[in-house]
Amino acid sequence: MEDKHTIIITVANRVGVLARITGLLSARGYNIESIIAAPTENPDIYKVHLVVHGTDEKVEQVAKQLNKLVDTIKIQDISHKRNYIVREFILIKVNAGNARSEIFELVDVFRAKVVDVTKNHIIIDLSGPSHKIERFIELLRPYGIHEFVRSGKVAVSEN
Repeated sequence: MEDKHTIIITVANRVGVLARITGLLSARGYNIESIIAAPTENPDIYKVHLVVHGTDEKVEQVAKQLNKLVDTIKIQDISHKRNYIVREFILIKVNAGNARSEIFELVDVFRAKVVDVTKNHIIIDLSGPSHKIERFIELLRPYGIHEFVRSGKVAVSEN
């Protein structure tokens, strides 16, 4: 059965590394749901967080192939691991209208943050697990979502 897999790839910070990773995945027919690449506490090392769909076996095979790339240091499929804190981030622009107080109540309940208010819109940021982000979007839809942008998953080990 195909599931979502969250994969963390630790790589050397070199030109073309991300292109080689995405090229390998696309050559194997994987659609990348989300990808985030950023430096770590060591500027020579990057972490790439990927979310892809596939069976455990297929993802394991791709992980082995990714591990063969020259600049790969470490690969972790954290999909079934519980000792990771996993978060996403969303910026969402909601039509303000006459429901400002109701929207502000949702912001409080979800511990989100209002980052901008105009006559017509409220821009909110929220971080948390995927299910929290999904629920927040669902509850804001009736008020009219003008647009949103959402990051992919990022994770850090509790240990």
